[in-house]
Amino acid sequence: MAFTNGVFDLLHPGHVDLLSAARQSADALIVGINSDASVRRLKGPGRPIRNETERAYVLAAVEAVDLVVVFAEDTPLELVKLLEPDVIVKGGDYSEDMIVGAAEVKRRGGQVVVVPLTPGQSTTAIIGKLGERS
Repeated sequence: MAFTNGVFDLLHPGHVDLLSAARQSADALIVGINSDASVRRLKGPGRPIRNETERAYVLAAVEAVDLVVVFAEDTPLELVKLLEPDVIVKGGDYSEDMIVGAAEVKRRGGQVVVVPLTPGQSTTAIIGKLGERS
């Protein structure tokens, strides 16, 4: 089983590329998403744009995703310890030593996968474009 996590606020092609690559690395994919309170602590009072229920609903509809779990902590470490995934996957803006839970997965003989970012795709850029149009 593979695991990835993030905010997944405004789903874009970069997210889809990450989720597809994560699913290809294992027979199932669990996606952890930060709770609304966690997102506010990490990204500020203007985020998330979509609440955790909406974000989970949209992610659950993505073919590559088998299960979505909301976590309240600022990192998914406790969730990784509970799930014990065989593979942990993050986007290319992370290096292996920055990935929370990577050490735990590797300690159990698992694998860490870093998926290259999709050029020109980010939630921050989408929010910026929307702000320019209003």
